[in-house]
Amino acid sequence: MAATTRPVAATTLPGGTFTMAEDLTVTRMGYGAMQLAGPRVFGPPADRDAAVAVLREAMGLGITHIDTADFYGPHVTNELIREALAPYSGALHIVTKVGSVRDAEGGWPHARSPEQLRPQVHDNLRTLGLDALDIVNLRVGGGPDGHSPVPGSIAEPFTALARMRQEGLVKHLGISVVNAAQVAEAQSIAPVVCVQNWYNVAKRDDDDLIDSLATQGIAYVPFWPLGGFSPLQSATLESVAARLDATPMAVALAWLLQRSPNILLIPGTSSVAHLRENVAGAALTLPEDALAELNRIAS
Repeated sequence: MAATTRPVAATTLPGGTFTMAEDLTVTRMGYGAMQLAGPRVFGPPADRDAAVAVLREAMGLGITHIDTADFYGPHVTNELIREALAPYSGALHIVTKVGSVRDAEGGWPHARSPEQLRPQVHDNLRTLGLDALDIVNLRVGGGPDGHSPVPGSIAEPFTALARMRQEGLVKHLGISVVNAAQVAEAQSIAPVVCVQNWYNVAKRDDDDLIDSLATQGIAYVPFWPLGGFSPLQSATLESVAARLDATPMAVALAWLLQRSPNILLIPGTSSVAHLRENVAGAALTLPEDALAELNRIAS
């Protein structure tokens, strides 16, 4: 069943829009579907109707960028997206990722060989109900924290995805949890329209990469906007938020939107009320003194 709400003008959303490719313009305020699955992103949600309602509300608010992966659940978030939003609006763009699978215990083992990537792409096509995927991110990285780049060539898996792009299974390619050298390597193989890494007001390892991508018109999609803060950093963020009569999440999202015009947001939630709060909070304009104080907390 299709969504019953009509999307509002995207310009009413914080940050407006960003054009990732000639046929791909999205709202900078997006939605990450990961939290719609069960605990630890494994199994079904406790309330399937509530999960469907969140997705329909995202469309109703005018969001045209939804981030997902078939390994969320697995299969759960993609199937929810299809149930809630198909047949899809032509304005909606669904970004998915490959490079991991789920084991019986809910682990996230890497699966990046060409032989492993092809069935993952087909699984995303099947569970989303699409003939071609708008964007597929190759998830690389890992490291001790599970969210950091690991040096090394990504040519073999990215070339496999590039072949599937040539076949028409995928329209555009992105990469996730990568360093600048891996971005450059991927670009030597096929066009890259987005990079998805861990970045926020406190973790700013990718400052130079963001600026470089901005000059090329390539989107940067930060995940974990409040992840990895030290107690002192959290206290500073909370202090700024209290002074502005806002929540820490609102301040963190607003800071990202103001950081660079190529940054796209994909905060996730399983609550309609929280979704609305995220969208409203991201519209906050941070004054110069607040920006200066926040910039000083970077690790």
